[in-house]
Amino acid sequence: MDIAVQKRKQGFRYYLFNKYGVMVIALFCAVLWGSAFPVLKVSYIELGIVPEDQYAIIVFAGIRFFLAALIIFVVIVGGIRQSPKVKWKMLPQLFLLGLLQISLQYFFFYNGLAHTTGMKGAILSSAGIFFVVVLAHFAYVDDRLEWRKIVGLVAGFTGIILCNSGQHFSFDFSWQGEGFMILSGLVSAIGTILAKRISKEVHPFVLTAWQMLLGSLLLIAVGLPHLKPHALVFTNKALILLIYSAFLSAIAFSLWNAILKHNKAGEISVFQFMTPIAGAILSALFIPGERLSSNMLLALVLVALGVIIVNYQVRGSKVEIHGAKSELRGSKSKS
Repeated sequence: MDIAVQKRKQGFRYYLFNKYGVMVIALFCAVLWGSAFPVLKVSYIELGIVPEDQYAIIVFAGIRFFLAALIIFVVIVGGIRQSPKVKWKMLPQLFLLGLLQISLQYFFFYNGLAHTTGMKGAILSSAGIFFVVVLAHFAYVDDRLEWRKIVGLVAGFTGIILCNSGQHFSFDFSWQGEGFMILSGLVSAIGTILAKRISKEVHPFVLTAWQMLLGSLLLIAVGLPHLKPHALVFTNKALILLIYSAFLSAIAFSLWNAILKHNKAGEISVFQFMTPIAGAILSALFIPGERLSSNMLLALVLVALGVIIVNYQVRGSKVEIHGAKSELRGSKSKS
């Protein structure tokens, strides 16, 4: 069948199987997540949040993901005309996913970042990519570790280190800082494997909305009773940044879960190496005092090389393309 005809018949779903479409979507998600670094950094200043006030951080994260959940529910009902309802038997799994990918991940991430350097935070935030690739090796028979993935991961991680070189770096370790960042990556990886399994029974957008709603409510429930008076001061700029962060979470998580459903977790996760790279570049553009360096450009080359190596001649085989089309036809017949 002609490619143009396939695009018209399948619509957006065509790009969830097409290798170039998947690459573009994955990189777009990574850049959106990367933009969260400067946005959150400026938001903390605007809101008057101090690094030691973990309850204010938790509540702010909860509000962000609660708004993101509402945005996705509106898109589900008004945009893609999909029912947001899920079976009762799926609620425990969705709650567990929300606990992992929203509540615990962002509790460890934000509190860990407050107790370590920016360079360590950027490097350790990439630990989740390694965890996903390793866990996928044991979870799926068709997502095994091989030389391409290992070389791609080494190239990507080297890029992260180069991107952040030149800053102050120390090797001391604390559980509240570096330990929490590593735990954030581990929890995120487990959530990724669980999300791929649940997405077989629940529409990716519906899955994302429910995980964000349940996870955000848990964050708010934990942090709100301990919130100090005037701990969060919402200026006009802070509100705009909050709305943007909610939209970026809604878009990135929804699209990521959509491509995760139809592609190997261990292969698309390598695109997340672009998140700290994008975060560093955007921080240099929008935060005074930070600038790009030659190391940053070399890091981009290494990350791009890692992505190319991992994805080279992976989705191009006739067998896998045929399987993807069969899955698409099957899902259409069910809808």
